[in-house]
Amino acid sequence: MPNPSAFHDHKESLERHEFQMGVEAGRLAVTLDILTDALVLVGQHGVYCQSSRQPGKPAMDVQMISTSIQQAKELVASVLESLKR
Repeated sequence: MPNPSAFHDHKESLERHEFQMGVEAGRLAVTLDILTDALVLVGQHGVYCQSSRQPGKPAMDVQMISTSIQQAKELVASVLESLKR
């Protein structure tokens, strides 16, 4: 199966956001949406993939993925905010 392209999979959203915000800011806004969707999926997965060392918490790899996605969102949001100024 070929790798999916963000430009293909999110075509309508990209077109709408790029028109409203400009190309760079629009793409960053869609990136934030994609990262948010990924964070939700990781959170759902964490419900089923519990840590054996820390009952009630997601497995360590799920925690690390969640943290990484949240940090990526923070960085993208900061660039988007800089572009708005």
